[in-house]
Amino acid sequence: MYSKAKIGGHPVHPMLVAFPITFYSATLASYIAYWATGNPFWFHVAVVANIAGVGTALLAAVPGFIDWAFGVPTGSPAKTTGMFHMLLQVGALILFAIDALLQWRKWDVGVPSVGASVLLAVFGTTLTMIGGALGWKLIGTHHVGVDLTPEQERLEPRANAREPRVAGLPTASPRH
Repeated sequence: MYSKAKIGGHPVHPMLVAFPITFYSATLASYIAYWATGNPFWFHVAVVANIAGVGTALLAAVPGFIDWAFGVPTGSPAKTTGMFHMLLQVGALILFAIDALLQWRKWDVGVPSVGASVLLAVFGTTLTMIGGALGWKLIGTHHVGVDLTPEQERLEPRANAREPRVAGLPTASPRH
């Protein structure tokens, strides 16, 4: 409905978010594995996954911001939900970026310490999960990036009633 960054009619942001989610989860799991086993292989996996997570989060943030800034109507509940989603994900990105900077320098250390990294990854992953729930709310409740069929609009009239009518914008998504 409100997505402005699309490829082949499909919103780009939801296509990309799986990558940082996966890499952030792998970072946390690998830090825990390293902490539990002491095997430096897991430390290296965690650092690489962390850097990949930060990079892909930055990549996913661009179309997400475009959709939020230029697609979601100002004053709508979706705009507010999108703001909180964005703030939580940026917070997670900052935590993982700080962690990546701290740990990258320890790449060649025989037995690097990861206590703070485990905490940063736990907090970052928690922010990612909460922010992800809000991202799902944008799709499931506010239908951001979803083109409802006429039958869906007829069966779910409340979906359009949730979003306030913004001057110059229709309440239902236009059909292509």
